[in-house]
Amino acid sequence: MKTAKQKSRTKIKTRSAPKNVEANVPYRKPALRSEAFARALTDAKGCVDDRESLQALFNEAAKKAAAVPREPFKECWPYLQTMLRLVRAHHRGEYGPVPNDALLWIVAALNYLIDPFDLIPDKTPFLGFVDDAAVIEFVVDRTRQTLDEFMIWETVGERTVV
Repeated sequence: MKTAKQKSRTKIKTRSAPKNVEANVPYRKPALRSEAFARALTDAKGCVDDRESLQALFNEAAKKAAAVPREPFKECWPYLQTMLRLVRAHHRGEYGPVPNDALLWIVAALNYLIDPFDLIPDKTPFLGFVDDAAVIEFVVDRTRQTLDEFMIWETVGERTVV
């Protein structure tokens, strides 16, 4: 008579590979590694200290933001609106304490938003704004404290030149 082999009740724990690790690393997102984002960042460096360029950027970005669908932007939509208000208030001299690096990132994000020929052209239905939303989300993450401080300043009503 043959004896049946008993299965071991101990399970071997194997470590599974991390799921989609690359998707969580911001610079690995295609929009952030694109030539269009590099161009937006370069353009931002020249725009930050030029009042006329900053005003023109605000006008174009506000017009574009009014026309884009909100769905791709999800929870970043209010922060996109805050970026626009911050740039306008800073340009007018109403709000001054904006760290240079935060302003640079915000201006770069707005430059990317208005670029019709970014990674995914804006004429591509729905998908044309997914890359824009990815850039806005990335910049919001980098500048959240600055944006939150600006919203507090707006709420408190300290509309004095700083």
